[in-house]
Formats: sequence, C-alpha cells, structure tokens
Amino acid sequence: MTRRAQESESKPDAILPLVRHVISSRYEDLSEQAVQATKTFILDSLGVIIAGTLAPGVPQTLKVLRDWGGKEESTVLVLGGKLPAPSAAMMNSFMLHNQEFDCVHDGAVLHPFTTALPVAIAVAEAKGGSTGRELLTAVALGVDVSCSIGISSRSPMSFFRPGTAGAFGAVAAGGKLGRLDEKTMANAMGVVYSQICGTLQPHHEGAMVVSMQTGFNARAATTAIALAGEGIIGASGVLEGQYGYFRLFEGEYEVDDVVENLGKVWQVERIGHKPFPCGRLTQGVVEAALTLQNEYGIEAQDVAECEALVSPLVERLVGRPLDHENPSAQYAKLSIPFVVATALVRKSVSITDFGKDALVDSQVHSLAQRIRVIRDPQILDENAMVPVRLRIRLKGGAVHELHLDQMTGHPDKALSREQHLNKFRSCWEAGAGHLPAAHQERLIEVVDGLEDLASVEEIVHLLTP
Repeated sequence: MTRRAQESESKPDAILPLVRHVISSRYEDLSEQAVQATKTFILDSLGVIIAGTLAPGVPQTLKVLRDWGGKEESTVLVLGGKLPAPSAAMMNSFMLHNQEFDCVHDGAVLHPFTTALPVAIAVAEAKGGSTGRELLTAVALGVDVSCSIGISSRSPMSFFRPGTAGAFGAVAAGGKLGRLDEKTMANAMGVVYSQICGTLQPHHEGAMVVSMQTGFNARAATTAIALAGEGIIGASGVLEGQYGYFRLFEGEYEVDDVVENLGKVWQVERIGHKPFPCGRLTQGVVEAALTLQNEYGIEAQDVAECEALVSPLVERLVGRPLDHENPSAQYAKLSIPFVVATALVRKSVSITDFGKDALVDSQVHSLAQRIRVIRDPQILDENAMVPVRLRIRLKGGAVHELHLDQMTGHPDKALSREQHLNKFRSCWEAGAGHLPAAHQERLIEVVDGLEDLASVEEIVHLLTP
C-alpha cells in the first residue's frame, strides 16, 4: 500500500534508519556478491569517466572551475590538476554521466555510482589516509541509500532522480569516508536536501546541462558533508516530513519494506552495465534491433518501418521523435528513433556515433522517420523499463519481431567478465592516450584487489597525467 509523506509525521523519518545503516555497517557486513559488484562497477565507472573527457562541455566546465580556483585538495581525474573537493566531485561526476554510459539500477531508475563514487574519491583524497576497503564499503553504502530511496517511489518520475536521490547516496558515501557520527551524518542529509536539484526538462529538450545534474548534486553532497562537520544544522524530516523529499519530489511511496531489509538486501547487487553509450531506456529496443539484424541479415536500406512497443516510462522519456535536423548529442542519445536507426545503419552503437558528423547523417535521419514508439497499455508500472517488443517490416514484405523481457547488462542478464573488461579497455583507448599504457592493466589489478589497497590515492595516481 502506498502513502503520502504527511501520513508518517508521527514516526521517525526514514532518513534515520538509512543513516544508522551507513554508520553501523562495516566491510565485513557486505555480502560476497556485493563486494564483487562494487568492484566491478567502480572499474566500469572509472572507464566511463575516461570516455567522458571527450564529451561536449567538458573543456568549458573545467575552465570555469579552474578560474574560480580555491584549495587544491582533490584531483580532476584523467585531465589532471587539483580543485576544491566540491569542484572536483562535480567535474568527475559530470564526466561520468555525459556519455550516457554509466551503470544503472533499473528498479530505482538512477545511476547511483555517478554521484557516490566521485564524492567518495574527492573526500578520500582531501582527507587522506583512506584505504581501498574503506572506499569499497562507502560506495556500496552510498548505492544502498540512493537506490533504497529510488525503489520506494511509486509515482511517475518528474525530477531527475539520478541527481536528487543520488545526492543522499553521495552524502552517505562521502560521510562514511569522512567518519561522520550519526548526528553529523543526519545533519549532512538535511543540508544536502536544501541543495538538491535536477528536473526532466533538460532531459526532455536534450540540453547539455542534463549531463551536469549529477555533478551539481555531487558538489552539493561534498559541501553538505563539510558544512555539517562544522556544526551546520539541516532539516530532520528529510524524506517524510511535510515538505520532505518523497512528498515534493516523488509523490506516492512505500519505504517500510526497504528499511526492514537494510543490511539483508544489498542494492549494489542489482546494478547493471550499459552496453551502449545512450539512455538506458533506449537500450532494450537497440538490443532487439541488433539481434534481429544479426539473425536475419537485415540491411538498413531494406527497412520499411519499425514499431517499438514499450513501457510508459520508456515512451514518455525516450520515445521522442527525431524532429531536429541537427540534434544535440544529449537529445540523440535519448531518442529511440535516432539510436535504433544508428544501430541498424552502423550495426552497433558506440561513442563515435554521437559526434558532430554522425548526428546529421542523412541515412540515420531517413530511417529514424520510419521508427515509431508506442506505449504498451498492458504495462501499468510507471517505473518499469521492460518488457519491450520490436517489429521490423522490410520493403519486400517480410516482418520480423522480437520480445525482450530483460535487457543485456541487467544483473539477471549480466555482461561476462570479458565483456566488462572490453568495455573498460575501449573507454581507455578512446580517452586515455595521454596516460602511461601500463596504467590500464595496473588499474584493473588495483580494483580487483581493492579490499587490500593501502591508499585510494593509487587509483588517483593511475588516472592522473
């Protein structure tokens, strides 16, 4: 049964058990699967940051942050140089999200590593002396917090949840590494709540700033940790108060079961890879298109039309038509017609498929006009990403159809170790040519043995020019 926040004023706010979970949990409490998943997606995220250095807006954003200056305490990964911890966290988070290649918790509909990991690294470097085991534990707990909030929602998403809910996970991760006590961590959650931001409007428009919204919240989380550490008091009814997060940002929610399972169910175990550098909600249809193409030898010029039957969430957020002659990369990555047309024309979807020339490819645009996205009336879950069904009709009259109950990359349909490493290495090759080649394999070794790493600063060193 769902409820609204005003019904829960008589009980402690749900932020408190989340905070206590973060404060009390140790590395030894993590399941073996949670440990492995955390290491897998730390490496995946570091690779995506490398590729993220190539995206539009990166030089301009870094220029602004460097011009502002400040205490040199945390590193801008891959590009180099130190900034104040909030600025470094913002920059690294932006680079982690701007290629739409970052890992996802499908059930929560958010990218939890994209805020938790940059804040954890920034705080660890600024504070000094943090071990790999501490980083691993902090990130796993940050993922637990943001995803617990995300999966509690029962309403259609309108705010940018990877940023808004992600901010709370970032405070958890950074606060754990900062060794905050319960009172200070709770205050940090209240302080970050006064700063969280991000809506779906730039997502809808394909505006460049959509990729920065996780970064804004990573900066806010790092700031909140520091302010709370100095005694600044934040709101206490953060999630369930009269003007709490659930009521204002989500709507209907059910959090009791989530709270009861803290420490028993680790949300990091439900994180999945993105096989393609585009919106997660486009990826089931892309997978279906490539599967049909490979099975039946379909050539793009032979396609008369495609019809994708998808969930309400998918239709609403990425069913957008390709009605711009020169779309932004952000718009194209979040458009099923563009991404599916790209897949059929190029027989893959890669980072280079969203460059300046690729965005105006006439063959892709022509095919995209023949791709329709239709909402499946039988899917009632407003947060569901699957199932998807793709139907391709060829000019010769043949019709091919595929139904997918799950997308590749989801933990129930996970990438193999080889596929995971191939993705990391392809990101490295794309954006790390200025780094020593030997650092690539060493970084894989370091993350594989993260629980035994003496200092997080070795990871930073391997990703610093």
